[in-house]
Amino acid sequence: MTSQKTPQTMKPATAAKKLGVYLPATPAEFQEKVISRDELNALSTNPPEWLVELRRNGPHPRPTVAARLGVSIAGLARGGVTEALTTDEINELRDDEPDWLVREREVQAKVREEEERLRERDAKLAEKAERAAKR
Repeated sequence: MTSQKTPQTMKPATAAKKLGVYLPATPAEFQEKVISRDELNALSTNPPEWLVELRRNGPHPRPTVAARLGVSIAGLARGGVTEALTTDEINELRDDEPDWLVREREVQAKVREEEERLRERDAKLAEKAERAAKR
């Protein structure tokens, strides 16, 4: 007796997140059904026009907006950006460079520097521990 494997499925919100798109901007049929892993893979490898258009022009989810602006999601919130933005709106912010965006980019740069410093420190400690273990 062999058991049938049920396909892995996910909620539309999870699928939208994995595809990097803003769920409310997706077609109703996408929002209303459970998506299988195979369907998600098919959407990723051969995206339909609506998915290509959403990825190109938005509206984009906050993680995408934050990445394109070079800030954190919290930085977006501190800057008053709480909604999804289109590519044009993101480009306008890049061109205008409001004070909050400049400030948040500086904060993000400092965070990256600190993360790099900690990675280097941890690598040195691991190397030191490895040498000590060999003795």
